[in-house]
Amino acid sequence: MMRILGIDPGLRHMGWGIIEADGPRLRHVANGVCNSSGDDLSLRLLSLFDQLTKVIATHLPDTAAVEQTFVNKDGAGTLKLGQARGIAMLAPARAGLSVGEYAPNSVKKTVVGVGHADKGQVAHMVRVQLPGVQIAGPDAADALAIAICHAHHGGANANSGLAAAVARARA
Repeated sequence: MMRILGIDPGLRHMGWGIIEADGPRLRHVANGVCNSSGDDLSLRLLSLFDQLTKVIATHLPDTAAVEQTFVNKDGAGTLKLGQARGIAMLAPARAGLSVGEYAPNSVKKTVVGVGHADKGQVAHMVRVQLPGVQIAGPDAADALAIAICHAHHGGANANSGLAAAVARARA
């Protein structure tokens, strides 16, 4: 059985969801949203890191998955989202977890069956795949979808990526 943390990066609201995968069977563990606080960007990023670190310490996932950043017309917004995504990758790597990355269309195709599904369709299919789940909002639904995608793609290789780089740096 593998416990998977899915993270939907965002600077104001970072969704998280934890599932357990036992072969093809999936079970909901927990989900929620980390809300940034503070006026300064560095304080907002720190608040997200602290909250995500607490989620990891509380639920002890085995691996994590993060949605890749898509580039939009607002360059400054894309850069800020990238910084939040860095926090979403750093917190699990700091805890020694491997971190998988998935494009938004890949997550939607895995969970809904269509790469251009809307948020409502994603949330609906998360509820179908995790019966009885109470979702903490759209960001948490996306995070659960990312965790489901990671489960279907076999999880991440623990010997690669950011977690391995942190482990090498500590050695």
